[in-house]
Amino acid sequence: MVQNVAGMLTELEPEDFHLLSGIEQGMRFSEWVAREKIPEFSRLTAEEVDYRIDRCLDRELIERQTIQYEGYRLKFEGYDALALHTFAERESVEGFGSPLGVGKESDVYEVQSYKPLALKYHREGYTNFREVMKERDYTSDREHVSWFYTARKAAEREYEALETLYPDVKVPRPVDHNRHAIVMEKIDGVELSRTRLEDEQVVPILDLILSEMADAYAEGFVHADMSEYNVFVNTEGITIFDWPQATPTDHENADEFLERDVDNVVGYFRRKYPQLVPDSVHTQSLATALADGEFETVRDYASE
Repeated sequence: MVQNVAGMLTELEPEDFHLLSGIEQGMRFSEWVAREKIPEFSRLTAEEVDYRIDRCLDRELIERQTIQYEGYRLKFEGYDALALHTFAERESVEGFGSPLGVGKESDVYEVQSYKPLALKYHREGYTNFREVMKERDYTSDREHVSWFYTARKAAEREYEALETLYPDVKVPRPVDHNRHAIVMEKIDGVELSRTRLEDEQVVPILDLILSEMADAYAEGFVHADMSEYNVFVNTEGITIFDWPQATPTDHENADEFLERDVDNVVGYFRRKYPQLVPDSVHTQSLATALADGEFETVRDYASE
């Protein structure tokens, strides 16, 4: 688990961030940045680099290897520190709160600005790097790919999707983006997977989710990872979150991803509410209707 760096931010000096930024620049070219290259990348003297390396090693923001040569790379904590420092300078984030969710591919915290917001650090590749490399097409054109590049591209894609979809689709309002991190609206509600709906709510909530997927398609995106784990339900309706795998609708596999999303969502409701959502729902026809903007209710696609 990556440690929360918010508490140490006040201990760090401008030169520490120069060092971290310099190592970040060097990691564009190699996984480990040679010690002798760091002054060039960080614009610090060799003596200053020595001092700053010790400070950042002590705080576990970077790590060192000496097998073939003395090299350094950022840990995720160092990358977090750079992003959070940028948000603080922009005044996007003024205070740091408690965790909202810690998962395999992201950590989410409550943060304070003009109102409570959510800060999401992407962690793609931190524990399952090879799997992410196979699944995410934004790594396919790179010879050298690091965890940090993968996480940054995931954040870029998610932020682009949120900016495009909000407010026409029920997604969190995007506020700011830097590196692998996104600041967004904090959504109140309960994850669909942990919600037990009343019988009269089941089909209307399913229809709401499918309608939002249709609206997202009309705006140019397929979620491509829909499940009961990325839908919040509250008294005002639903919100769909987690868009790092969002796929443009002109992608060659977009309709295949849309049908898979429909299968996932309808399949969840079938399993949890079998008396209310029958097996006879034809998900392929349903996905086609979503793409064509002709969807009204899931009941239209259930055989008698």
